[in-house]
Amino acid sequence: MNIAIVLGLVLVALVLFSFDAVPIEFSALCVVCLLALTGVLTPAQAFEGFSNDTVIFIFTLLAMTQGLASTGVVQLIGQRLAFFARFGQRGFVLAMMVTVAAFSSVISNTVTTAAFLPVAIGAANRARVPTSKVLLPLAYASMLGGTLLLYGTSTNLVVSAALKRLGMRPMGVTELTPVGLPVVLVGLAVVVLLGPRLLPSREGKGTEGAWTLRDYLTEAILPPGSRYLGRELAELTEGLGLRVVGVLREGRTLAAAPSLRLRGDERLLIEGQREDILRVKDLRGIELRPDVRLAEGELGAPDALLVEASVPVGSPLVGRGLKEVAFVERYGLVALALHRRPAIQRATKLQLLGRVFGERSMSMLPLSVGDVLLLRGPRERVEALASGTQLVVLGGHEYQPPRYGKAALAVALFLGALAAGSSGVLPLSVAGLTGMLAMIATRCVDARQAFRVDWRVVLLIGCMMALGVAMEVSGAGHFLGGLVARFGASGGPRGVLVLLMVLTLGLSAPMSNQAAALVVLPVAVDVARRLGVDARPFAMGVALAASCSFITPLEPSCVLVYGPGHYRFSDFFRLGTPLTLVLLVLLAVAVPWMWPFNP
Repeated sequence: MNIAIVLGLVLVALVLFSFDAVPIEFSALCVVCLLALTGVLTPAQAFEGFSNDTVIFIFTLLAMTQGLASTGVVQLIGQRLAFFARFGQRGFVLAMMVTVAAFSSVISNTVTTAAFLPVAIGAANRARVPTSKVLLPLAYASMLGGTLLLYGTSTNLVVSAALKRLGMRPMGVTELTPVGLPVVLVGLAVVVLLGPRLLPSREGKGTEGAWTLRDYLTEAILPPGSRYLGRELAELTEGLGLRVVGVLREGRTLAAAPSLRLRGDERLLIEGQREDILRVKDLRGIELRPDVRLAEGELGAPDALLVEASVPVGSPLVGRGLKEVAFVERYGLVALALHRRPAIQRATKLQLLGRVFGERSMSMLPLSVGDVLLLRGPRERVEALASGTQLVVLGGHEYQPPRYGKAALAVALFLGALAAGSSGVLPLSVAGLTGMLAMIATRCVDARQAFRVDWRVVLLIGCMMALGVAMEVSGAGHFLGGLVARFGASGGPRGVLVLLMVLTLGLSAPMSNQAAALVVLPVAVDVARRLGVDARPFAMGVALAASCSFITPLEPSCVLVYGPGHYRFSDFFRLGTPLTLVLLVLLAVAVPWMWPFNP
């Protein structure tokens, strides 16, 4: 009975994690709650993951990487990437990927991508390379770098903790390196060779400060006395070249017919590129409709800037509308327009027109990871925004980290904490906590900024550890292990290894890398026992495969570049599929070589 309950919960988790309708942290907590309510786990077992030494260390590691970002360690190196443009587009992309992979070997993938994102856009513009050719390799490089060292990604840390719980030796700091290094080198080669051919070029080669071409949504109204009152909509759509996708009047949605007479009590939903939105803003007789406007003198101040800003993973704005967070009052900036991933943008238009979920205004729409806002406001407000973690400023403002003088100290504290934890001088959690507090005490990072970590990662890992325990104590892992051993028996241990890695890759798409690894790991250990071989090659194969899922844009690093790179889902499939297949073949050969089945 317990086996059926646990497998059912795994299926429920897969479905919930596949959709954005329910926050992933809510779904993960529901799984833990159900495991306790059904009696599969005791309350102590269900919540044991949150007190795990590794989970605490992951939290402190994320906080310390905030210190590295705020002191400009990543940006100082990234700003010099444009130098490699003299070697051509491939040379520039290769230099960027090598730099990102090196940082990602010790820093969280997501943090590395977020820190390098504005730098890569600026460097690409200076190098006259389309950002659509650069940002996806950036995300892939951060994921590849996570396979080099134990600290490269939280997936490695949670697998190491799970191995210890299963009675096996935890992962060594450099244990993955002999296989991870070939994975990185081959992965970089595949992306550099195939990327220019398979990646889109949806923007022209720009100069510094060029903007990625993307469609924005905005709302406009006709103010009293507008010269368009009583005239046909065609004067806006055809005469001014505006794309009006819908008209809302008295709670009703009207088709944007050219002959529609404008009365002044309607709300116009407009879609267009940056130049279109700015033309609307500067026209007389039609006004954009931000929820609250700054004073005209402040908006038109000589130092006012227009910037694009992306919503990163872990931002407090995720799931909340601009009106709910009092965006204008809090940040002093006006959100002129919103860009979302194509599929979500289509649904957003229907939502704004009242065709799904009722009529909504732009300021009430909950923001999602990867959304891009077109913002305007005073220079000092933009600089304050760029120094925080709520939004990642993409263009129009050259981000200058405020604490370069603390960069060397931040690096020393970070490396010292890693060395103390990995050498056994201090427990991992104590070493991480000491390093985090030292960064705050020495003003390498503000305390509030240090705690702006992606709490969803911490919650998800703690919850998935509970699911891993349930797989073990209920016998579900043993049951699945028997199935895998039966289907893979004809291929021997290597065939079973490939089957386990394919299973991990498949689960990584709807769930997450960490969750997929924790679900498959108990199965891998049980299969090894059935076959009478060492379980370590299976465990290492699962850990490495979890970091090699490049086919979908659902990994947080890929989500961050989706909007700014103006990508489509098919772009990830086109480049990610050959990359994943090549690395899967490499792992099938290299993993048994490094960790023999019969040591």
